[in-house]
Amino acid sequence: MGRPTSTARRELGSELRRLRGERRGATVATALGWSESKLSRIETAHTAITEDDLDRLLTTYGVRVEDRDRLRDLARRGRDRAWWTQYRSSVPDPYDEYLALEGEACLIGEWEAQVVPGLLQTGEYARAVIEAGADVDDPDVIQRRLALRMARQAVLTRDPPPMLRMVLDEAVLYREVGGRDVLLRQLARLTEDSRRPGIELLILPFSAGAHAGQTESFMVLDFAEGTRAPVVHIEGLTGGLFRVKPGELEVYRDALNDLRKRSLSPEDSRTAIAEREDALRVSATS
Repeated sequence: MGRPTSTARRELGSELRRLRGERRGATVATALGWSESKLSRIETAHTAITEDDLDRLLTTYGVRVEDRDRLRDLARRGRDRAWWTQYRSSVPDPYDEYLALEGEACLIGEWEAQVVPGLLQTGEYARAVIEAGADVDDPDVIQRRLALRMARQAVLTRDPPPMLRMVLDEAVLYREVGGRDVLLRQLARLTEDSRRPGIELLILPFSAGAHAGQTESFMVLDFAEGTRAPVVHIEGLTGGLFRVKPGELEVYRDALNDLRKRSLSPEDSRTAIAEREDALRVSATS
């Protein structure tokens, strides 16, 4: 699976800016018969570049023909439509960044205190979460967001798939999102996912007391070596926030490690989910 469209375009833009070096953008643009704004839009990933334009630009920068394959591949990917384009009208533009990063990550670590993480949600559970959102009441938008959330889960069947390290607060097992029956089926899905290779699903019990993730849920995304630096993503009411400074990343990584240490083991976590599932079944028949 290649880098998602927006990610490839940003990587290419960064490479082209590096290759330009000390040359003034206006000088390069004039030599090519372009406007300076065209060159700027390419370097900032706001627009794609054709193969012919890329070759002319690389010739200007003195890049050998035999060294251009990787940049041509990035340009081609940058011209492709992102898989989520069909859903774009239902989500904020900044969400493109998150979708690109999630699709590229090789390791996704997540702490969730409120609901089951999106990559592990059933359709009916996801709908209930989306419908409760403060920024949406249009049925068509809800349906498109639901379709997008379900489509995101295809990353789990990517070759190779990302490794998941999920830590859920025990409260997630009790919060009846969508009602008792919806939660019951969601717990069954969690039990199934907890047995899948590459997925570590841990439950932080109430008995753990105070912990490092009390203020917010968050996600740490790691990427293949030599591609890009790790990123922290935090979901908010008006969109996601990204943390990329090394000091900030260290804080969140330490917090996630603390949560994993305080959590039940994978086997005991699976037992806790199953016990809650059994309790719900009993209460549903009583």
